[in-house]
Amino acid sequence: MQQRLRLPPVSDPRALISLLLSISTTRSLSQGEQLQAHLLKSGCIPCSHRASPYTLLSNHFITFYSRCNLPLLSLRSFLSLPSPPSRSAWSSLLSCLSNHYLPSLTLSYFRSMLLAGVPPNDHSIPSVARAVGCLSDSSLARSLHGMSVKTPFGTGVYVLTSVLDMYVKCLLLEEAQKVFDEMPERNVVSWSALICGYADAGLCSSALHLFRSALSDRVQVNDCTLSCVIRICADTSLLGLGALLHGLTVKVNLDSSPFVGSALVSLYSKCGLLDSSYKVFDEMPERNLSSWNSVLIASAQHGNIGTVFKLFEAMQAAGFQPNYVTFICLLTACSHAGRLDEGKRYFSLMSLYGVEPGPEHYAAMVDLLGRVGRISEALSFIQSMPIEPIESAWGALLTASRIHKDTNTAAYAAQKLFEMGSRNPGMHMLLAGTYRAAGQHLEAAQARKAMRDSGLRKDAGLSWLEAGGVIHTFVSGEQRHDRSVEIYRVLEEVGKRMEAAGYEPDTSDVHRNVRYHSERLAIGLGLLIVPEGVPIRVMKNIRVCNDCHTAIKYLTKCTGRVVILRDLNRFHRFENGTCSCGDFW
Repeated sequence: MQQRLRLPPVSDPRALISLLLSISTTRSLSQGEQLQAHLLKSGCIPCSHRASPYTLLSNHFITFYSRCNLPLLSLRSFLSLPSPPSRSAWSSLLSCLSNHYLPSLTLSYFRSMLLAGVPPNDHSIPSVARAVGCLSDSSLARSLHGMSVKTPFGTGVYVLTSVLDMYVKCLLLEEAQKVFDEMPERNVVSWSALICGYADAGLCSSALHLFRSALSDRVQVNDCTLSCVIRICADTSLLGLGALLHGLTVKVNLDSSPFVGSALVSLYSKCGLLDSSYKVFDEMPERNLSSWNSVLIASAQHGNIGTVFKLFEAMQAAGFQPNYVTFICLLTACSHAGRLDEGKRYFSLMSLYGVEPGPEHYAAMVDLLGRVGRISEALSFIQSMPIEPIESAWGALLTASRIHKDTNTAAYAAQKLFEMGSRNPGMHMLLAGTYRAAGQHLEAAQARKAMRDSGLRKDAGLSWLEAGGVIHTFVSGEQRHDRSVEIYRVLEEVGKRMEAAGYEPDTSDVHRNVRYHSERLAIGLGLLIVPEGVPIRVMKNIRVCNDCHTAIKYLTKCTGRVVILRDLNRFHRFENGTCSCGDFW
């Protein structure tokens, strides 16, 4: 039952404003509506005079409805104001529309404000900058920056930080860096915006360098900064640095942040330490939906299908509703485990939660169908999709066709990819590998020639291993490492034991005979420098080939070591001659 408000007399607008501000803080929609109905009934609003004290009260209803996540009611409140609205009212409206991700509407009303002769201020400019960033419109970004410079607020930290963030969102990092360098004053938001901008653009070295500069300048980094840098360590498998940052979060009392916790879950998962991910998650004092999605992703990537299902049930029991990302996690888990019935059930379940299937969900279903060998059904599924399939959907079909040696479907999927304008050389290599595995060497050569004719080159395979705070990077046939002689010797010694155990090299998946691919060299170094009992963790920038995958299985069987390899497609945990991927990747 709704609690009735104790309403002050309508003759006391100050008391009414104070009451509305209190209601706004608690976001009590029912009480706000009671107050508004009381004011309407009393004839206090809408006001006909801009100077009326009740006009200010009407302004506050814009903010109130915004806080209640009802931006259209905020707009209705704005439109009921006496004309012309005050600059404060315009700023409140623009802030509301921008905060609720209505960028086009934000820009439309900003133009109306300027046409009405109302100049921008230090509140309206950041709101519009956020809208321009959402649209990623470079031209508008430069225009707004030029306009902001001409205002009295153009050099203020609040305005400049919003401009910097706008440039970052528009991928104009040079302009963002220039704004940052010229700022007379910076705050932690300024630093975080640029650090995260470099990270999102894949410029991890620049992001880490800037983070070190922030620490040197004694900037009090926040949970946004730390979660961003921790995710860089996760994406590059820098476990040592990530662990140091984990310690820093504890030192500055930010380890309780759900954003930091989610980043740490991702870090340990991507470095192959799934148990550590679970430990971080279990110890989180506060969780949000992102936290649950992070641990679901971690479990799915490592093929822990049973844990994914249990976590999903626990998430719902905790009162969290699954979203777009949650269902990607669930479908990915089903795909990795080949659980077709569960995958179809979760795909159907999306509509019950009001989640519209997107291209990633459809691609995951194609991958699942292909994994269990239903190539024709996967092709029919793509052809019946209500949306245009993305590259990964056709790529999943091509991968499945290679695994199941269906050259006709592989060729069809590849043709669709090329028609889409795909510039991914890996797709050409997959097609060539499919033909080679089927003994169709002429077709394989033609696929490679088509790649060359398109001006594409196979990505150079790089693998790296972190040990003792040092990152060791290798390319295929690498002989420049300080310990190359030892690496080749240990691989030769282990190779003899592998061949005795039944390993036979398979070159059907490689177009050029190389003695050792980069991941094998990194593992060789790991055998030399990583202590017994500690997994050897290697990261590779492209898909691991069939021969190396088989070889690493034999290597773990013959040495008793555990190898965790993260390639372009997924995690592989090799242990005692088996791989967690089930030989499908």
